[in-house]
Amino acid sequence: MVIFLVFQLIPVGYAIWQSLQATTRSGLGIGAAGSRFAGLENYAQALQDQEFIAGVLRMLVFGVVQVPVMLFFALVLALLFDSSFAMFKKFFQFAAFLPYALPGIVASILWSFLYLPGVSPIIAALQAINVKVDFLGPDVVLWSIANIVTWQWTGYNMLIIFSALQALPHDIFEAARIDGASGWAVNTKIKIPLVLPAIILTAVFSIIGTLQLFSEPTIVRTLTNNVTFKYTPNMAAYNIAFGANNPNYAAAVAVTLAIFTFILSFGFMKLTNRKEK
Repeated sequence: MVIFLVFQLIPVGYAIWQSLQATTRSGLGIGAAGSRFAGLENYAQALQDQEFIAGVLRMLVFGVVQVPVMLFFALVLALLFDSSFAMFKKFFQFAAFLPYALPGIVASILWSFLYLPGVSPIIAALQAINVKVDFLGPDVVLWSIANIVTWQWTGYNMLIIFSALQALPHDIFEAARIDGASGWAVNTKIKIPLVLPAIILTAVFSIIGTLQLFSEPTIVRTLTNNVTFKYTPNMAAYNIAFGANNPNYAAAVAVTLAIFTFILSFGFMKLTNRKEK
C-alpha cells in the first residue's frame, strides 16, 4: 500500500493538481514565475487543441486496424504452439517472443533503417521488381509505425493467450476428438471460447498501449517530417511540457488522455462481457 501510494496515487494527484494551475509571470513576462488557480481552463484548451484531437483520432484509427491484426497473429501463434503436431516449440516460442525482449527504442531504430531509402534491403528488393513504396510517406508512415508495434508486441500477447491455453483441461479436447470433432472445430468451438477472457485482457492492454504510443513515432520522426511533434497524444504532452515549457497544460492533456483511455477500455470490457453473457 505504501508503494502504491508513493508511486501511483501521489503522482496522479499531483498531476491533477498541476492541471488546475496556470503559470504567471510579472514584469512583461520576464519576471519570476508564479502560479494561480486556473480551474478547468487547461482542460478547455486541450479539448480545443486541434493537433491534440487529431492525434487522438489518429490513434483510434491506428488501434482499429493494428490491434485486431496483432491479436489475430498472436492467437494463431498460440494455437499453433498449443497443437500436438507442432515441432521445435521452444525454439519458435523464443523466436516469437524475442522482439518483445528488445527495448522499444532499439526496435524502432532497427526498423527505421529498414524504411530508409538507400539503406533498406526491403526497398531495394521491391525496386528490383519495379515496386516503389515510400514507407515514410504521409499516407504510409502510420502503418509503418503499426508494423513496428505489431512486430514487437505480438509475441507478448501470444504468451498470455498460450498460457491460458496451457491451463485448460486436456480431457475436453480428447473427448471432442473421440466424438469426431476436427482440429478446426476444437480450436474454434472449444479453445477460443475458453480463452476469450485472456484475449479480452490482451485487447484492453493493447488499447491502453495504443493511446500511449510514444517511442516508435518519436524515433521515426527523426527521419521524416510527416511525423509531427504532436503526432500522438503522448508526444503532444511531452513536447508541451518540455518543448513549450508549459507543465500545467501538459498535465491537463495527460489527465484528459487518461480519462479517455479509461472510458474506452472500460467500455470495451463492458461490451465484450455483455456479448459473452
